[in-house]
Amino acid sequence: MNLIAVGTNAPDFNVKDNKNQNIRLSTYKGKKVLLSWHPLAWTPVCTDQMRSLETNLQNFQNLNTVPLGFSVDSQPCKEAWATAIQINNVSLPSDFWPHGKIAQDYGIFNETEGVSERANIIIDENSKVKWVKVYPSGQLPDINEVLQVLSSS
Repeated sequence: MNLIAVGTNAPDFNVKDNKNQNIRLSTYKGKKVLLSWHPLAWTPVCTDQMRSLETNLQNFQNLNTVPLGFSVDSQPCKEAWATAIQINNVSLPSDFWPHGKIAQDYGIFNETEGVSERANIIIDENSKVKWVKVYPSGQLPDINEVLQVLSSS
């Protein structure tokens, strides 16, 4: 695994989210983007991680940031899961096919497990990688740390 370096141009992507909408990184130029990666839907820590994005959506909007809750789960899975855990506003894109391609592009694909690492990646308004943090898979990322990084950039 070769983690993407801060300062690198963020690889573009075009995938479907939980609402079956096309999500393309390049459409967010002029905004910051948080790629919040979780290994798999339907697990407790991943649920809490995605709910923290939904709960803090207004904070993200105030910081000119679009939060995206990524995993390698399929689009129908992300759709059912978002409904089940009441994610109504935050987009949950699917990196299902080619399997884990975006996670691979960002250097956070776990080849052994076939899932992404748990990670937060902040991309700035000019599509440059601004901040990267990988977490132990069982650890809930500190949303306040992410908001602090966003507010200081």
